[in-house]
Amino acid sequence: MLKFRKMFCIVFILFLIVSISKSRSQSFLEEQRSYSKVKLAFDEKENDLLLEISQLGINNNSFEIFLRAFKKEKILEVWIKNKTDEFYTLFKKYDFCSFSGDLGPKRKEGDLQIPEGIYFINHFNPLSSFFLSLGINYPNESDKILSDQERPGGEIYIHGGCATIGCIPITDDRIKELYILAVLAKSFGQNKICVHIFPTKLERQNYLILKIQNLFKKSLCEFWDNLKPIYLYFEENKKIPQTKVQSNGKYIIE
Repeated sequence: MLKFRKMFCIVFILFLIVSISKSRSQSFLEEQRSYSKVKLAFDEKENDLLLEISQLGINNNSFEIFLRAFKKEKILEVWIKNKTDEFYTLFKKYDFCSFSGDLGPKRKEGDLQIPEGIYFINHFNPLSSFFLSLGINYPNESDKILSDQERPGGEIYIHGGCATIGCIPITDDRIKELYILAVLAKSFGQNKICVHIFPTKLERQNYLILKIQNLFKKSLCEFWDNLKPIYLYFEENKKIPQTKVQSNGKYIIE
């Protein structure tokens, strides 16, 4: 009898956890869809997006996404996979609508730089003045060590429109798609949508050109040396590497 009660309690607790998780996910989706811009985006784009996802063999009721941005190419990639799968598949490519700053990381407020490094989406903004926007967690743990200690800057977004002072604009039409994908992925339980931002695609030839063009910028080249293994890991495995930041601000793959 005691054993039965124990099993019943375990099953009940698991049921409660799943129910609460589902309720929270549903409430996030419902909350987002209550905003007029988000509702418009869903009305215009949801059906076509879900069809495209299905055509890739991905379950459009349970997926995760991953974003990679390349500053030189001015491209934002959207990768997607089933929650139960290991490997990501390329789903979309969005052009940057405009660009500010140079190749290299953001290190100070007002430097106009688009950050470079390992980030995640930390803010859904349905009331953005750039139609819709998705915030990234700049400054991250590496940036807090390597950037200006008093004024590192912040409020970096992927957003609509074509204006930028360090963000990634992809037009109103494209942010509608990306915002929907991110909202759905989060509502399906993806708590951390990773965003990797690189100066360029770090294959051998690109990387060699990048290093030659910045031959006398030692600290910049060392920073890119640190990012390269992270880029190559995903290229080779189609899985996001687990990384952490050391006390000197460098990333390492765990």
